[in-house]
Amino acid sequence: MSFVKKLKSGLWDENPGLVALLGLCPLLAVSNTLINGLGLGLATTLVLTLSNVSVSVIRNWVRPEIRLPVFVLIIASFVTTVELIMNAYFHGLYKVLGIFIPLIVTNCSIIGRAEAFGSRNPPLPALLDGLSMGMGFSAALVVLGGLRELVGQGTLFSQAHLMFGEGARGLTLSLGDAYPGLLMAILPPGAFIGLGLMIALKNVIDARRKQSEAAGAEAAAAEPKAA
Repeated sequence: MSFVKKLKSGLWDENPGLVALLGLCPLLAVSNTLINGLGLGLATTLVLTLSNVSVSVIRNWVRPEIRLPVFVLIIASFVTTVELIMNAYFHGLYKVLGIFIPLIVTNCSIIGRAEAFGSRNPPLPALLDGLSMGMGFSAALVVLGGLRELVGQGTLFSQAHLMFGEGARGLTLSLGDAYPGLLMAILPPGAFIGLGLMIALKNVIDARRKQSEAAGAEAAAAEPKAA
């Protein structure tokens, strides 16, 4: 499978958050702003990619009876490394994300890809799979976080300085002080409603695409008969 097809699979066809519905706990809890979603998404992508490649490298040396504990240890090692790096260089964001950084260890999408793909494929395909699935999960976090932040607070890129430094404070976009904001959007119910709307929109797009492809196939099949 080419990188473009694999990327499309992770971002759309097999998106962990919108199709497989894995990792919903951090997806719903952290996505109250775009920056929070982006920060956790990048951390998850890094762990997912590194763990996928590591599992692929050792796949022929680990007995089936102990593969899951070994996979969890590998994932936990990378999560600890990412956590320490974020604490050192992105301390503000680290404090905001809190417990959800170490909880990446329990993210079902990571252990699921390690078991379903990393342990069955060579390192390069495992690398592409980790990147595409991580990017798909990050995209879901960013879109949901951006929508909730915009509707709930009337801003985008709020607290961008936590990730990009003090110079990024000017990146914040606002609908103005007159915008009242919708409190529910940044509360847990808003996360469920927002995710549900995103999944519904994706299903509608997929259904229309399939109808269009089916109509095109029928028209192509009818052309020789007409001729």
